[in-house]
Amino acid sequence: MAERIIESLDNPRAKLWAALLESRGLRRHRRFLLAGRKTVGEALAAHPGRFESLLLPPGAEDLPAAPPGLERIRLGRALFDRLDVSGTGLPILVGVVPEMPAIDLAQPPEGLELVCALGDPSNLGALLRSAAAFAVSRVILLADAAHPFHPKCLRAASNAQFALELRRGPAWSGLAGAAGPLLALDGQGEDLSGFAWPRDLRLVLGEEGLGLPSGLELRRLAIPTTGAVESLNATVAASLALYGHYAAMRTER
Repeated sequence: MAERIIESLDNPRAKLWAALLESRGLRRHRRFLLAGRKTVGEALAAHPGRFESLLLPPGAEDLPAAPPGLERIRLGRALFDRLDVSGTGLPILVGVVPEMPAIDLAQPPEGLELVCALGDPSNLGALLRSAAAFAVSRVILLADAAHPFHPKCLRAASNAQFALELRRGPAWSGLAGAAGPLLALDGQGEDLSGFAWPRDLRLVLGEEGLGLPSGLELRRLAIPTTGAVESLNATVAASLALYGHYAAMRTER
């Protein structure tokens, strides 16, 4: 497919791509930008149908692995630098944000479902990477959570978004009456070390620093530490818990 050339920052498509650097634009246009030498190549190889355009910097060669039917657009330097927030200098993919249906919490969980309210996109991306590594069956993003296709989230997740079932969740108040085991990490909870993990559950992770809202009825688990630090990073704590469940399920097989 022949290349198009777009140089002006005022071009309508350029404005649309620039809007994808923020959550509001992601929700409005249902498109995202994926950058990175490793992630772009891997995503094209595994999920070519998710992408509609390849944005090329001036003077750069095309990607040999890109499918022939993918639209190629050569950008002017100022426009490319505006979109290349990671500073890779490499081609950027424009993808379509997949449908993320709302979750019905009245239905019991299937496997480990991670309920997340992380508002920092980098933290969310790191968590999604752990979720994919440890066989999380579903990620439920509460209303306060960052957008999972934010550029910072994509960079931290290393394409984990494409391996996970993502669902939209309610605000915190919507967790009341959720079916099935509802667990959360809390420094004042019971010791996680000897916990007998159920196969099906929902694990709730609050916002970094803010924790869980008061009055939320769930079982609280704590990760034992030396006490040398006040608490673990929320993503680190969640990753340890996810591994605990994953290891327990492997032992059962």
